[in-house]
Amino acid sequence: MKKKANKIRMRETLVSYCFLAPVLIFFVIFVLAPMVMGFITSFFNYTMTDFEFVGLDNYVRMFQDEVFLKSLRNTLIIVVGSVPIVVIFALYVASQTYERSAFTRSFFRCVFFLPVVTGTVAVTVVWKWIYDPLSGILNYMLKTTNVIDQNISWLGDKRYALIAIIAILLTTAIGQPIILYIAAMGNIDKSLVEAARGDGATEFQVFWKIKWPSLLPTTLYIVVITTINSFQCFSLIQLLTNGGPNYSTTTIMYYLYEKAFKLSEYGYANTMGVFLAALIGLISFAQFKLLGNDVEY
Repeated sequence: MKKKANKIRMRETLVSYCFLAPVLIFFVIFVLAPMVMGFITSFFNYTMTDFEFVGLDNYVRMFQDEVFLKSLRNTLIIVVGSVPIVVIFALYVASQTYERSAFTRSFFRCVFFLPVVTGTVAVTVVWKWIYDPLSGILNYMLKTTNVIDQNISWLGDKRYALIAIIAILLTTAIGQPIILYIAAMGNIDKSLVEAARGDGATEFQVFWKIKWPSLLPTTLYIVVITTINSFQCFSLIQLLTNGGPNYSTTTIMYYLYEKAFKLSEYGYANTMGVFLAALIGLISFAQFKLLGNDVEY
């Protein structure tokens, strides 16, 4: 009887591995193997004509590269500027719309999620028209309200270009967090909220003591995913500014693309890729340690 049970268990295990095999093979070939090859080639002078081992020279070169350091600064500005705004704004919109009618909730979901489901090219075309220095609606509105005296080249002036990119990034990143927060608020125990209000607790106390602990797992997910997406900002840069003017909007991802696919410096590009992956991993780990300690799974 025992042998028969073991055979059945082994058969079930084998069947499970057979179902997992296609996914595992895909992961190994298209994810794990390129990651390993990228790490290995980061120690080589790998170009169209050369493949020479150079040790840590690429990493030394990277930290002496002024364009890379500027790209790193721009990337960190995008992350620091976008992640807190996304979390705070999404939480505010969700809290203001959750207790309203189903139609109102659906309306706000559609409005804020529309840029997410819209193609990146379509979004950039709209924003390019908004930012147009001659016929853009933004300059028109600001001049009409006497905020500015003359047209501003939002994407052509290094003082405003990065801020303009962050504004676009926020519109495409805000939709999913709002939907997640609205869904998470549905899991909050309403009896606890009503009891706290009945005992004279203020709305801030109700939020901080009852609602916020329940929203922490969702907040952790939103913070980590938004951070990763901000670090990987590429398509907006490529379509709108090409990293200009004077590298003022160049991010690590765009500089990596430029080195790999325009200049064919694959080894140096992989070095930046390894650094970016390590940086994202460290920051995500710190976020898990900071926010994850209070999360109950």
